Amino acid sequence: MNFEGFKGHIYLIDDDPSIRRSLAFSLSSLRYSIQSFENPQAFLKDSLPISPAVILLDNRMPETSGLSLQNELIRQARKTPIIFISGESKPAEIIEALKKGAVDFLLKPFGLHELVHAIDLALQKDKTSLEQSVKAEKARQRFCSLTDKEREICGWMIKGFGNKEIANLNGSAASTVKLHRSRVLEKMGCNSLSELLDLAMDGDRRILNIFEPPRSATAPRLTGQ
Repeated sequence: MNFEGFKGHIYLIDDDPSIRRSLAFSLSSLRYSIQSFENPQAFLKDSLPISPAVILLDNRMPETSGLSLQNELIRQARKTPIIFISGESKPAEIIEALKKGAVDFLLKPFGLHELVHAIDLALQKDKTSLEQSVKAEKARQRFCSLTDKEREICGWMIKGFGNKEIANLNGSAASTVKLHRSRVLEKMGCNSLSELLDLAMDGDRRILNIFEPPRSATAPRLTGQ
């Protein structure tokens, strides 16, 4: 497709071919790109990593369920947002899906406007998540260049501790902490503490996970309904 005006990518997973055809036609005409799959196993095997993206997921399918795929993606730490679509689902299933992070749970039949609204919210969520992941990786790479002592000092700095407080905590002289603090800022590519905090925190001012390597994905496992 022509990517001018491209809105985002949709992974459409539904065992009903007529629904796949209808949704793919309607959504592609609105400048979304579509990959269609008849079951979760095909999605796990053949889906291309694209962002921003959203998974449009039927809940009731032969052999497995949408909730099982959601659980598997959580296990793999794959964070593509999910919108459930279902002809019939129990209230407990809807609550479980939403508690585990689904953007929405739409019951068939639903209107195109309602669907597009949910899709756009999910795509914005994925775009923000990608930006935060890139930011966290940048901060993590710089953090790995620090010495053990500098990493310790950096951690205290991010948590808001001053030189004297850090000195009291680790038994160093305040002047030593000041020297380490200067080296931390230099190696992290920051001119001030505020720049360091901007680098190390997300949009909600929560500390990014820069102290550990990213979690690696493992082989997929799907359970039945």
